[in-house]
Amino acid sequence: MDFGIVKQSVLHLIDHTLPSDGSQTSMVLNGTSKSDALDIRVGMAKWGRKEWLGKLYDPKVREADFLGEYSKHFNFIEMNAVFYSIPNADLIRKWKQMVDKNAIGDFLFMPKFSRPISHIQRLANAEVATEMYLSSIKELGPYLGPCFLQMGDNFSPTNFAILKAYLEKLPKDMKFFLELRHESWFGIESNRKEIIGLLTRLGIGLVICDTSGRRDLVHMELTIREVFIRFNGNNTTDKKNDKARIDDWVDRLKIWIDRGLEKIYFSVQQKDDKDSPGLAKYVIEQFNLKLGATIPEIVWKEDKTSVEKEYVYVPSKELFTMRIVRDEDDATTPPSDPT
Repeated sequence: MDFGIVKQSVLHLIDHTLPSDGSQTSMVLNGTSKSDALDIRVGMAKWGRKEWLGKLYDPKVREADFLGEYSKHFNFIEMNAVFYSIPNADLIRKWKQMVDKNAIGDFLFMPKFSRPISHIQRLANAEVATEMYLSSIKELGPYLGPCFLQMGDNFSPTNFAILKAYLEKLPKDMKFFLELRHESWFGIESNRKEIIGLLTRLGIGLVICDTSGRRDLVHMELTIREVFIRFNGNNTTDKKNDKARIDDWVDRLKIWIDRGLEKIYFSVQQKDDKDSPGLAKYVIEQFNLKLGATIPEIVWKEDKTSVEKEYVYVPSKELFTMRIVRDEDDATTPPSDPT
């Protein structure tokens, strides 16, 4: 993940403070009490890296089974696997079956629109490709969450008419989020108001991308009572930076929850994905502790096997020897008297 990444040497020069709420957020979250239907989800952008074996996943897990293992730890995934090409229905059904067999609870896929639609055709004359994409994605059945449409950073407000026409044709029985990256969408107030007004009218969410190099994308505008936050960490050796930013989000989300926020999708990604599970672990812990989430907390594989000391009497040597006993061993209590 290189978008918005900056050199570690200049991180201390960047103000990571979350901005004040946008004007639309104040209108959308106008309640004075929590929603009874609060749904909090934490996940990542990928379901497998070999570096996760032995820590997040069992060391013997095959790469083909990574998705199943992932669904044992998280309750949603930002599904980038369908971005590079329009997936076929058979592949989607295979992924659904893997989650069927392994998910420990309610699980959702949040699939990204495929690149041929968003980046190659740039939404123009994309009806056929979109129909193919949505038809395949629907095979996820009960595991299908909102789809998110990410436009390239060269897709500017000059394309507003094309974007508007495309969004208005999307099926009304599905949920969608939109991510915009060109600096003019939120840097120019008239453009900001126009896109926020359109999404609010259509009931489409607006992605908040929290990345160090593009603070303009932390726009803090909610167009529906749901939020999708794509959080990009910096793989810093001193983890205080990333964790402090997470802490700020916990504080803000607590306020939004108290005002009626209904759903949270929080996706964690590091520049080097091998470190993403560690930050996601911290997010889950904080969300459970401070936001009332009930997501099973991650326990590293090497932490699951407790190490104890057991003294074993060896008659031939007339002494006690010590061996390591792990959870799977049949440990016995050492005799109080060797005689």
